[in-house]
Amino acid sequence: MTLPKTILVPHDFGTGSEHALTYAADLAKALGAEVVVMHAFEIPVIGFPDGALVATPELASRVLEGANTGLERAIAAHKNAGVPLRSMVKQGPTWQTIIETATEIGAGMIVMGTHGRHGLPRALLGSVAEKVVRAAHCPVLTVHSSDVDAPM
Repeated sequence: MTLPKTILVPHDFGTGSEHALTYAADLAKALGAEVVVMHAFEIPVIGFPDGALVATPELASRVLEGANTGLERAIAAHKNAGVPLRSMVKQGPTWQTIIETATEIGAGMIVMGTHGRHGLPRALLGSVAEKVVRAAHCPVLTVHSSDVDAPM
């Protein structure tokens, strides 16, 4: 078994992602690995019968700026974790972008938060974590908020 030297943590700026980052940092410390925190976003496109409304370059720039600021905060909150941390922002469909990024950086594992939605909300919103688990070429560890305090 090859232990991961790079752990990818997709981050959506929610509490689930924060818990996943904490878990990944602890795991990386034990394994001597680095943590790459990434945020994937899509520029919204609104379709109309006569065409589509695409976001302006200014909006795209503001989304990118906000994502970078959010990731800087997330990394700053874990700077004393004793592991190398770096960030990246990618544009594209979230679950596909996570998988592509894991391949690109040679991640040996993906650690991601999950909302744990069930029923209609899950059916309507889908599950990014589920899609990543099904399609990733490396192990995927999903973290619920309550998992953070569990002993390893």
